[in-house]
Order: sequence, then C-alpha cells, then structure tokens
Amino acid sequence: MKFMKLGSKPDAFQSEGNCIRYVSSELATDVIVNVAEVKFYLHKFPLLSKSNRLQKLAQKGNEESLDEIHLPDFPGGPKALEICAKFCYGVTVTLNAYNVVAARCAAEYLEMTEDVDRGNLIFKIEVFLNSSVFRCWKDSIIVLQTTASLLPWSEDLNVVARCIDSIVSKTFMEPSNVKWSYTYNRKLLVPDRIVEHGMKFESVPKDWWVEDICELDIDLYKRVLIAVRSKGKIDGNVIGEALKTYAVRWLPSSVDALAPEVHNGKNKCLVETIISLLPSDTSAGCSCSFLLKLLKFTILVGADGTQREDLIKRIGIKLDEASVNDLLIPARSPQTTKNDVELVQSLVNRFVVHEKCRRDADIAEKNEKIVSDSVLGYGSWFNVGKLIDGYLAEIAYDPNLRVSSFILLSQSIPESARPIHDGLYKAIDIYLKEHPNLTKAERKKICGLMDVKKLTMEASMHAAQNELLPLRVVVQVLFFEQARAAAELQAHNNDRRESSQSDTKTEDDWEKSVLDEEKSLGKQMSQMKMTDLDIPRNGKLIKKGSKTRGSGKLLLPSRSRRIFDKLWVGKGNGENRSSETSGSSQSPTSMIQGETKSSGSSSRNRRHSVS
Repeated sequence: MKFMKLGSKPDAFQSEGNCIRYVSSELATDVIVNVAEVKFYLHKFPLLSKSNRLQKLAQKGNEESLDEIHLPDFPGGPKALEICAKFCYGVTVTLNAYNVVAARCAAEYLEMTEDVDRGNLIFKIEVFLNSSVFRCWKDSIIVLQTTASLLPWSEDLNVVARCIDSIVSKTFMEPSNVKWSYTYNRKLLVPDRIVEHGMKFESVPKDWWVEDICELDIDLYKRVLIAVRSKGKIDGNVIGEALKTYAVRWLPSSVDALAPEVHNGKNKCLVETIISLLPSDTSAGCSCSFLLKLLKFTILVGADGTQREDLIKRIGIKLDEASVNDLLIPARSPQTTKNDVELVQSLVNRFVVHEKCRRDADIAEKNEKIVSDSVLGYGSWFNVGKLIDGYLAEIAYDPNLRVSSFILLSQSIPESARPIHDGLYKAIDIYLKEHPNLTKAERKKICGLMDVKKLTMEASMHAAQNELLPLRVVVQVLFFEQARAAAELQAHNNDRRESSQSDTKTEDDWEKSVLDEEKSLGKQMSQMKMTDLDIPRNGKLIKKGSKTRGSGKLLLPSRSRRIFDKLWVGKGNGENRSSETSGSSQSPTSMIQGETKSSGSSSRNRRHSVS
C-alpha cells in the first residue's frame, strides 16, 4: 500500500476521554472547534494560516464574542479534522488509501487551497492521489470503498469517477502485462502453467480482477461493471464470472440460509442489480446453474417481474446444461406442492420452442435436413430428456403432486428426447408407491406414458415383477422382451450361417441373402407365436428346440409366470380380456397352446387379486 508522510514535528495531540482533544503546548489554546460532539482545543494562528474557512468563522466569532467554532456537517468526522489540524501544526501525519479521501474532503471543506498558502493540504493530497494511489490496483479499490461514506463530497470532488476510471483501465490490461498483486484463490489448471527459461510461472487468467472488486458495495460495483461493459472489450463469459463471484461473496450459500425479512430489502436490491448487469447476449456469459440460483432468490425476495421473465428466457435457452438439484425451486403460496412444478414446466416449454426455432433456422440455412436429424444434433434433447426424467423422480415423492401435473411435464418433451424409458419408468414406479390411492384409470393413464419397447433388460425384469403396474403393462413387457430375445437369437444364428458361407458367395449372392434374411426376420417377428415356448415350473421361459444355455432364454419371476397362467387359462375358457391386453401387437391367446385349463370364475378372481 502506498503512503505519504507530511510534517516533521512530533505528535503533540492528546485526548481526555472520548470527547476532548487538545495540543500539549506552553501556549494556552485560544479556539475551540466542535465536530460531532468532540471538542478540539487549538490555537488560531496555525489553523488560520492554512484554512480560509476557519479565518471567516474566527472573524465571525470575534464579532459575536464567541470562542467556539461549530462544524456540524464536517466530512470525515473528528479523525479527518485531526489530520487537517496536525498538518497545520506541522506534526507528522501519514496519509494512505484508507484516510486520504476523508482528508481530501475535509481539506476542501476548510478551503485549504493554494490561495491561502503555497503547498497547502489540497495540493499535496492531489499529488499523492494522482502519482501513487490511482496507479495502484488495490489502493484504487480501497479508496473507492471509502468514498461511499463521504458522499456527496467525494462525488463532487470527482474522486469516485477517477477511482472507477483507474480500476476499469487496469481490467483491460493484457493479462501477460499484469505485474501487480491481485487476489486469485482458485486453483489454476495444468495448461495455465507456463515454463520459461527452466522456471515455472503461473499465467494470469483473463478474469484475474473479478475477486478484488467484490469487496465494493453493490452501488459502486454496479458503476464499475457498467463502465467495464461500456468499453465493449471484455468477453461476456468474464462478466458472467464476475457476477457469479460477487453473488457467491454476498448472497447466502443456499436458499434456506436467506436472511430474514429484516434484510429482505438489501437482498432484493442485490439480486435485482446482479440481474440487470447480466450480459446482453442471453446465450452466453453465465452458467445455467448460476441463473437458476438467481431465479430462486428472485422468487423468494419478490424481485421485479420483468427481471424474472428475463431469467426464465435465459435459462430456457440453455436448460440442457442444468442439473436436477438446480430445478428444485421451492414453491410459494398458493401452490401446495413442495417444488414449483409450473415454473419448471415453463422453462421446458421455452427450451422446446427455442430448440425447434434453432433447428428450423439450421435447415433453412444449410438446406440439409440430415444435419439437424443427426445424433449429434440431438445432444441437447437427450440431456433435457434425462434431466426431466430425473426431476420427475424427485418430485414423485410429493404427496400433493397431481397426476395431471406429472403427465403434463412428462409429455412436454418430444419423443426423440427420450430414446430409453428407464428414467421415466423409475419416476412412474416412485409415483405409484407414494400415491397408493390412485384409481385404476389414473394408474393406467400414468403408465401409458411409458413405452415398454424402450426399456432396457434390467428395467424390463424389474417391471415384470412390479405389482403396482397394471396387468396389461406387465404382459406387454413380457411379450416384447421375449420378442427381443427371439430376434437376438435369430440374428445370432444368421451371423453364424453367413460367416460360414462367406468364402463361397459372390457379392451379389451375399446382398440377396441379406435381403432374404431381413424379410424372413420381419415375417417371423410379426407372426411370432408363443406356441414355440415352454414354461417350465422353475419359472424359466425358454424357446422350444433351443438348449437351456442358449441366448433365447429369459428368466421370469414367479409373479409373471402366475400372470401367464391366469391370463392364458382364462382365455382358453372363452373369456374376453382384449381390453387388458390391447397394447400387444398379437393376441396372447393365439400364442399359447397346451396350457392346463381351469374354470373361468377362478381365473377372474385371481385376475382381480393380481391387479
């Protein structure tokens, strides 16, 4: 820190209690100066020789026979007056970044100009500010902090503006040219380390300055950021990092730790200011996680509605970068759910609209639909699909979550965003467990969200044993899993046969064989019958004619075997259960033959007990 010493005489100022300051001297004091209930017993001559204002006040006091001079609006208070008084006496006084602004304002108030005495206090302070303070990075920040308590004097003297100019000019320095000390506590990555002449140096990051200015009050911080942005040379990501760092410094670490209502006004001002400083480019600058945290605070402190809409728009553009925890935004009255599901629904709708517009623009620009339909082009869809399935699993525990809300949110993303339905099945399973009082129609409707053909083997085996699912869904799971196993076995056999014949086939013969095999496999899949299946008592579903260790084997749980027993036996006695198995592509009755029959009434009773 830079400093400047004025005067050479030893300090003769002494105190008596907290309200009296005097100069130890052989000469009796002849003037009393009152500042903020503190009395200074001083001598007129050294004071009047430096201060034009004290000359006028002393003359007025003589005319009115008054020995005291009152300075009720003195900037900087008693400490600033003591600095000015010591300068008048020639006592050694040290100016630094913490007291120089107060001394400057006090000297201006006392009119300690060059007209009164050459080399007066105002002149010396200005030299110190321009030659030392404003050239130092951290001193400029400290001085700017002190100006907040000295308004409007510091503003009128242009100290605030000069501090801001000093700070902003340094933020535009080329990082490699930054030689002064700065605060940068984050760990540098390996690429950020450079080696020169056998010595290791840590390269200066582009956002080296963001932590130091976080010590400023929000009003001054806003002015600095506006000045930085007005130059148009700082990357939006650096601005976003600066805002995030400031929010981490001053906002609570979590929504639950938000200050009580007594501090609500301060938090509201803080949040609204940060939002107003966000980069103009809504698609860059700040991470989605940070924006969602801001949105949570915006809702809790009751910030302006237009700023809330601005945040929703920004988040909707990059929702695919969010995590499930980011979306857990507490709901407010009159909502009855724990989390604000309607808000998340709005974010998803924004994302879907934005993505569709972006894809349409890409198609129009490149005139190549294949580009937008590529797997890489759907990366953001897949991320959002996984995100919403995870969010549904979290909110499924809420007893106040309505079926309609669950279904609407699930259907808000296109089918292409959900190539695998394991996450959706998990959310449905949790919801069914936590809401046991659902009607049969509601269970059927919520399970209709899931496509059993898009379940993995593990999820299918779990669903086959899940007694919360409607019987129709379980039958679909079993049927399509067996169809998949049969198809895999057929493909395996075809590969072996083609491999053995590859040496004798011509290229044309090989292509013809592939086409014939594809047609045969398609016909076999469409006409697959369960007459080729045996259901042994140990619960293993094995294709007839294949070995027990073959790839066509599918282990079935005992409940699934009971379902087949009850369902197919009932069919054998002529009961119509097409409504329960309408989701299957084949009527299961035509797929099983030779089952042991039982009475229709017994089958019905057991069917209802299962569902």
